[in-house]
Amino acid sequence: MLLLGAGWVGYRGWRAYGHLNSAAAMARQLGGEVLGGDRARALRTLAALQEQTASARSATADPGWWLGTHVPYTGDDLAAVRDLAVTIDELARHAFPALLRIDPAVLVPRSGRFDVAGLRAAATSLDEADQAVRRARTRISGVPDGELHAQVRSAVATLRDELAELGTVTGGASTAARLLPALLGGDGGRHYLMVSQNPAELRATGGMFGAYALVQVTGGRLKLVRQGPSTELGRFAPPVLPLDAELRGLYRNLPGSYPADVNLTPHFPTAAALYREMYRRHTGRNVDGVLATDPVMLSYLLQATGPVAVPEHTTLAAATVTRTLLSDTYQRLNPREQDEYFAASAMAVFNSLLGRTVEPRAVLAALDRAVTERRLLFWSARPAEQRELAGTRVGGVLPAHEDTPTVGVFLNDGSGAKLGWYLHPAATLTVGGCRPDGRRELRLRVTLRSTAPRSGLAGSVTGLALSGDPYTARTLVNVHSPAGGTVVNARLDGRPVRVGSGTERRRQVAIANVEVRPGATRTLEVTLLTPAGAGGTADLWLTPAAHPWTTRIQSASTTCEQ
Repeated sequence: MLLLGAGWVGYRGWRAYGHLNSAAAMARQLGGEVLGGDRARALRTLAALQEQTASARSATADPGWWLGTHVPYTGDDLAAVRDLAVTIDELARHAFPALLRIDPAVLVPRSGRFDVAGLRAAATSLDEADQAVRRARTRISGVPDGELHAQVRSAVATLRDELAELGTVTGGASTAARLLPALLGGDGGRHYLMVSQNPAELRATGGMFGAYALVQVTGGRLKLVRQGPSTELGRFAPPVLPLDAELRGLYRNLPGSYPADVNLTPHFPTAAALYREMYRRHTGRNVDGVLATDPVMLSYLLQATGPVAVPEHTTLAAATVTRTLLSDTYQRLNPREQDEYFAASAMAVFNSLLGRTVEPRAVLAALDRAVTERRLLFWSARPAEQRELAGTRVGGVLPAHEDTPTVGVFLNDGSGAKLGWYLHPAATLTVGGCRPDGRRELRLRVTLRSTAPRSGLAGSVTGLALSGDPYTARTLVNVHSPAGGTVVNARLDGRPVRVGSGTERRRQVAIANVEVRPGATRTLEVTLLTPAGAGGTADLWLTPAAHPWTTRIQSASTTCEQ
């Protein structure tokens, strides 16, 4: 009888495994159909997916399976497969149908206006989907995977990773849909500063705040009412808002005194609040929030809208806009003409996005990519809204507490120039073994390669040439430890290097001055420690640069015991 029972459980397990494999393939297919806008086919795929997940759940639900979960050696595997089946079935029953009820068209403007009522309706479905994903993550995170068979352990780990990614999307979308009706003036008019970050002159959140636009929003309708360069705001002494001792220790009074330096810190809420106050001092007007973008995000949007003509200037196209705005413009125009071109470009793209009929999914894909790369950041001056934004990627909050150890690599230009266009960054983070005190060693390797020419650049590009050579890019590389962690040492091109130090939001900070000559590559290596009890994974938070980072993270397989 025992052998018969084992054979029955094995047969049911084989069936469950087949259904789960089919469900995984269908889930990937469903995702592509949803993103592709094929709703009819997506509904058919969802029905087939639900059939497979229900069969897998049924195959793991009989008394024989339950008894099998209590058998030594194989019991944990059977319990884990049961959890996998239930989790995926719950997603198919609750999360995916809720997402399919949403019309993506309500998430983008039409005829210059957002559908505020449609957004409120979408918020309900998005919240339902997010709650389902949260329940799934809770269930699968409780599966003990230490003694599982390799195949089952891999399936659990894969589902955890996919749910984490899905949860980031549904959580952010749910928060956005809940907040957007009010943010878009559904409950009364709003004014926002939209600032353009310029990664040709790097700052920790992406680039110097080079220009701003004042945007008025009423009942879902957006209107650009004023533009100007950040330089017109002037300088301020003393700082416009109090800076705590940590900030002053790292950045002196610069963030509170110069509009171009508010984002020397990677913590976007600090930068946004400082810039808002500078604008208020200059104009007498309070705004309701600050939105930051950059030309790379603009290239993503242009893929959705198509090329945009700028009167009397170069047409902006997705493939060339970053070079046009971050390099060519500085070579061919004087500073006054540059400001005029940047303002005209912002107006042209703004009007195009609001006035053209665009494919919603293309716009949403562009925005999702920009948020993922932290090229789209938003801060609200209203505390209740900001508390909700703080937990999202778009909030740009440098957390003082975190579940996964995160190493920050933030770049600030030290040349007083526009040489950031020529820098190509890369980073590798390796998670090491556990120390006796329960902490884990992290090894970070950052490389900066310069493709700058040796001559021929305009004065607008070489700027102040603070490195001593107009063509050498001086970059202050700020390495932030994980929250509660420490920085141990640093080496530049294989040799020990002295670094500046400080703390920010429970993170130790090392600041290395890295000067890169044309055609050269410099390598900075930093050893860090996590807090005690860290898992085998870690993450990187990087300054969005003009060119994408090349990154690699090498995880470990065990959790450190405290």
